[in-house]
Amino acid sequence: MKNLSVHNGQGDIRLTATEFKQLSDVPAVAEWFANLDNPQTRRAYRSDVNDFCSFIGIERPEQFDDVTRAHVLAWRSQLEKRALAGATLRRKLAALASLFDYLLERNSLIGGNPVSGVKRPKIESNEGKTPALGDHQAKALLEAPPSNTVKGLRDRAILAVFLYHGLRREEVARLRVEDIQERRGIKHLRVHGKGSKIRYLPMHPAALERIHSYLEMAGHHLKESSPLFLPLRGRLTGAGLSADGIYSIVGNCAKAAGIHVEGLGVHGLRATAATNALENQADIAKVQQWLGHANISTTRLYDRRQSRPEDSPSYKVSY
Repeated sequence: MKNLSVHNGQGDIRLTATEFKQLSDVPAVAEWFANLDNPQTRRAYRSDVNDFCSFIGIERPEQFDDVTRAHVLAWRSQLEKRALAGATLRRKLAALASLFDYLLERNSLIGGNPVSGVKRPKIESNEGKTPALGDHQAKALLEAPPSNTVKGLRDRAILAVFLYHGLRREEVARLRVEDIQERRGIKHLRVHGKGSKIRYLPMHPAALERIHSYLEMAGHHLKESSPLFLPLRGRLTGAGLSADGIYSIVGNCAKAAGIHVEGLGVHGLRATAATNALENQADIAKVQQWLGHANISTTRLYDRRQSRPEDSPSYKVSY
């Protein structure tokens, strides 16, 4: 038999016998990596698993069957000696646990998950460590790019999308012109989030105005399938800004605004938006949906209402 056919109602999809055999031989470990939707998660988990394999000496997929809890405990001990942050250690153990769960589901392992029962560092605080900007800093950042160039208008619009809607940088990079949609008479932003989940966010008037100003000057507002934010050279190729490109833009704008917050990054703008919304009486369950969090405990990390400096008793003391 030279080839195999699958009929799908739209013609034949044919695999050669060699291709069929190659697909049958794909290791379950490779399948697990392929099923991780988020590029950042895939990159981090791949690094974590490679770290474990290097430490244990795993060179072939079938060797995962020989891993015991003692191996995992030895790895955890080595990670602790490297003085890694608790959150990093938790992620590495979570990555390994996820891999073994998948191998067990595929019957590629005998026994149980060797990561089960291995203690992970406790979350150190109910408050997230991602820094959030104060209102005055957010305003300064929004006004940092010039308003008389295509690049300046684009960067102003990007900052507004972050600070008024709390998006992740990958979500901003995926936006297209057609994702600005009218629903029940209100302009919404269609956001393609983690796990291919779509959510619709009512657009803040300030962000909508900035986006319109940018699109009018850039000239691609009539091309609905075009990426919303284009690099200057991408205006000719049609390629959108990458997540890394957006990261650089935010960093440069922060420097221009004179904002020097350690560990700020792009995620700090998401934290700023969430913190500001909660401080202005937004319902935390609605903020959870707004941010696209699967679990409300993640949203609570942005709830800093109990630690506002301006509410400190320090300012109540009077002599």
